[in-house]
Amino acid sequence: MSTTGTIPDATVLALADLITPTERGIASRVLARSGGGSITLFAFDKGESLTEHTTPFDALVLTLEGKLSLTIGGNRVEAAAGTIVRLPANVPHGVDAPIASRMLLVMLKEPKT
Repeated sequence: MSTTGTIPDATVLALADLITPTERGIASRVLARSGGGSITLFAFDKGESLTEHTTPFDALVLTLEGKLSLTIGGNRVEAAAGTIVRLPANVPHGVDAPIASRMLLVMLKEPKT
């Protein structure tokens, strides 16, 4: 599998050093991308959010720091640091950060057969 990324191969990196939080905003950085999906690091300032949307494939949200409130298909779940939540394909979802937070988003695309 070929992967395109923005981080160097075979190097240990601290996730906190890979993104600079934005005051009153959301910062993101794609760490890797392939035909099978992508991995993106996000930093949310307190009170920031991603509006409700859908994607045609499953995704995993790994809360690294802080706390995220996710709405998935109308259900609200709280994701503390160190937790993981699956976002199913084609189901509306949104993300709110009540406090400054960081998350890793893993998009899982189905391989073309």
